[in-house]
Amino acid sequence: MSTDTPPSPRERALRHVAARSSGGPLDPRWRLTVNFHPDRAAGGRPILRAMAEDGVYLPQFATGTSNGGLTAHPGGDRWNWESRIFGGAYDRAVPRERPVYGALNFRDRAVGAAPRFGSSHFRLAAATLARATFCYPDSAAEPTAFGTADRCPLVEMAEADTSDALDDYVEAQVHGPVRFDRDVEALVLDPSYRGTDVEAAARELPCPVEWHGGFRLTVEELRRHPGYRGPEYVELGAEIAVDGLLDPRVVGDAVRTGRHDPQALKRVWHCLARFGPPAPYRAGRVAVAVPAHDAV
Repeated sequence: MSTDTPPSPRERALRHVAARSSGGPLDPRWRLTVNFHPDRAAGGRPILRAMAEDGVYLPQFATGTSNGGLTAHPGGDRWNWESRIFGGAYDRAVPRERPVYGALNFRDRAVGAAPRFGSSHFRLAAATLARATFCYPDSAAEPTAFGTADRCPLVEMAEADTSDALDDYVEAQVHGPVRFDRDVEALVLDPSYRGTDVEAAARELPCPVEWHGGFRLTVEELRRHPGYRGPEYVELGAEIAVDGLLDPRVVGDAVRTGRHDPQALKRVWHCLARFGPPAPYRAGRVAVAVPAHDAV
């Protein structure tokens, strides 16, 4: 009778993706980043305080929150995407076992690799590359190109693409727990949160806190881009702006009032992230308006 321990969901997922990958290894100097909005709530708790109490970055299946689509449940889109990408490895896994989503910061952006999903980010330690899988484009687009740290053709694909700047990332899925005391090099915050409860909560985490240059967008500049997400989101951005200016803290304050559709405010954030970053993105097309039901 065999006493071999069956492979874990994490091991099965990594093997499944490795078998579908090709190309050369990733540059070990590149880092994974996990973008998020640090002033939101999870399970009724401020998200950073929840993280400090939990000690780990929990996947969407465990938190029920997301800065993309909320489909992490059996039969939902996220469940189906993971089942396809990982060969069913997580189909019977408990929510906490599922992977954490981030992106590969091969462009070394100070705001993280995928600011579409938030103004701030965790920069993960180099060792997490070895237990990450990758896809391009985003998993919501049903990709057919995959990679691991040892075999990954995706950076070249992303560099050759003409996608909009907010879609210019190689998605990463980190398998196994992401602990703040071991797996995070730094939490990098937008400076609009200096001196706020967000900074105080960030200092409770067992990882360094850093700051990037800051997202800022004037209403005047916002009005120059009505076709990006739609004119209705330009008007909403103008409505919530403070002294003619949008930054992440202003958008977060609007979310907490409960007076606006969170999906609409997400599109205001897209406009701020696209046209108000602290450093320019690479040249890329400007996307047309995205329907209100977009998944990410």
